[in-house]
Amino acid sequence: MNLIQKKSLKQLLWIGIGAIVMFFAGLTSAYIVRKAEGNWLEFILPDWFLYSTITIISSSVLLIIARFYINKEKPIIQLILTTLLLGVLFSYFQFRGWQELTMQGVFLTGEGSNVAGSFLYVITLAHLVHLLGGLIALVVTLINARGGKYTSNNYLGFELASNYWHFLGLLWVYLFFFLKFF
Repeated sequence: MNLIQKKSLKQLLWIGIGAIVMFFAGLTSAYIVRKAEGNWLEFILPDWFLYSTITIISSSVLLIIARFYINKEKPIIQLILTTLLLGVLFSYFQFRGWQELTMQGVFLTGEGSNVAGSFLYVITLAHLVHLLGGLIALVVTLINARGGKYTSNNYLGFELASNYWHFLGLLWVYLFFFLKFF
């Protein structure tokens, strides 16, 4: 792959990230506007979302370590696999958070639902859908790492997947604090 193709792929990733940022900016802006109108259910954000936050930050740290190891020509398979498993654990924590919300009487739709809960479910579910794309990218990266495709001079696929994963982590940290404190 030549330098122009590599730059193009990186630019495409950043364009995609920009679109996702705009999507979530729209969601959080709508949240702010709607909350100001009143009739807003106040509830406690389950601790499962904090566990999700810790998990996704930890997974990003592992990818940073893996990137360092690529430069040292050391195997990174275990680090990518652990990151992938932490991504699945993040998803599990999200589902557990939703379960706890329903036990609190916070529903997405239907009788007894409130727009506050609906916004929370839509925002967290939208992030989880984007995370699914990140999990797929990590699986492809893991397969390529197992095949010995990444070296200190050739790691574009790893870099793209890592950058997207780090973005998802930063996005979740923003969303967590937004939902927790706004």
